[in-house]
Amino acid sequence: MRNTRTLTRRAALAATAVTATLVLAACGNGSDSASSGHEGHSSASSSASADATTAAHNAQDVSFAQGMIPHHQQALEMAKLAADRASSAEVKDLAARIENAQDPEIQTMSGWLKSWGKDVTTSDSSMESMPGMDHSAHSDMPGMMDSKDMAKLEKASGADFDTMFLTMMIEHHKGAIEMATTEKDKGEYGPATSMSDGISTAQTAEITEMNKLLGKN
Repeated sequence: MRNTRTLTRRAALAATAVTATLVLAACGNGSDSASSGHEGHSSASSSASADATTAAHNAQDVSFAQGMIPHHQQALEMAKLAADRASSAEVKDLAARIENAQDPEIQTMSGWLKSWGKDVTTSDSSMESMPGMDHSAHSDMPGMMDSKDMAKLEKASGADFDTMFLTMMIEHHKGAIEMATTEKDKGEYGPATSMSDGISTAQTAEITEMNKLLGKN
């Protein structure tokens, strides 16, 4: 009888020990799994962050930004002249919208080039001195006016200025659209191809508007 009680007691103790071991093992595995899960999430987050800050770009993206910055700057110079030379309220309004759209794009593209370690190409050392910029330096780009064209626009006023401004800006916009199309076809950097699409859409609409103001539509 005594032997039977002893055996029963030993069996109970053994069962308790096995149960405790299984519980501890389960807790340990759960902790390891949770830890692994956090580590995996952390690694994924770090990788995503790195991808975001080192997004791929190619030579076309650099060329687009370096070319479009001075191209936009010339458009801004032309638009600024309209404030006190244009006679048409529609021309003044269009010029103001061109300024509001293209100035922020210049800042954005300059930021890209700096982050890529590339030179920021401008028409002059500062926007304030734009009226004296060397236009011949970029006259080979599509739609860019040369120094003679700009000198004529600066001297014009009233209805003559309106006609000259609209005619020149249409050609300028066509050049920008050509450059934007090349970027959409060959660029790799998402924000740059997206901007180029926006430039094409907005400036195509403005060309239609300017042709109407010239009585061509």
